[in-house]
Amino acid sequence: MTLQDITPLLAADEPMPVIERNRDGASPFLLTCDHYGRAIPRALGDLGIDEHERQRHIAYDIGIAGVAEQISDALGAHLIAQRYSRLVIDCNRPPAAASSIPQISEVTTIPGNQRLAAEAAAERRTAIFEPYHQRIAGVLDRRARDDVPTILVSLHSFTPVYKGEARPWHIGTLYNRDARLPHLLLRELRAEAALVVGDNQPYAVSDTTDYTIPVHGEARGLINSGIEIRQDLITGEAGQREWAERLTRILRKLEPELRALI
Repeated sequence: MTLQDITPLLAADEPMPVIERNRDGASPFLLTCDHYGRAIPRALGDLGIDEHERQRHIAYDIGIAGVAEQISDALGAHLIAQRYSRLVIDCNRPPAAASSIPQISEVTTIPGNQRLAAEAAAERRTAIFEPYHQRIAGVLDRRARDDVPTILVSLHSFTPVYKGEARPWHIGTLYNRDARLPHLLLRELRAEAALVVGDNQPYAVSDTTDYTIPVHGEARGLINSGIEIRQDLITGEAGQREWAERLTRILRKLEPELRALI
């Protein structure tokens, strides 16, 4: 038995996983950000990886926090985000998936995730994964009860190179069964000069590899889309501002068309 098997995962003075912004916003857009933060609970130390690794994409979605916050503020849209690193537990993976608590991320071994006891994995789900998704579910329940229209947008960033393969897209829309919003986003984004726009690239959503869209979007019949922005475009504040302004403009333009579909 290891220390992390017997120590409560989050100490009383450590923050809860859920971060919210514009809770009372009137926008139909509900924004989620599964990989917003890179915090690691003290009980887990550094997971056995150095600071350089903890600043890489394997730990969180670089740049997306600033983009999400600015879109939330500009649209008056409720943002629900998650502050702990995806290396502790990935809040956009089904808990049963091997990548939920990755032993290897890309090519980096995560020592703190090796031979993890079932109880320790369950504690991570209880402390981080469940409160985050319970909050999203609770907000969606309230909006449905109050007859508030909801369009779910899950915001992410991706690496320009993955396992030696260059990724040419500047932005991609992600979806599974419902392509209503993704196809409208593709129409608007492809009208922008010099953008390389991915249709279900660099990833496609599925029930086995994703959680937020299948569970909170598709299962409720909500119009939804994932949005992936290449992280080198939003590492700095200027890039975050540029992409937030672009997406705010596009979402605002699409809002009447989307409301007609709800």
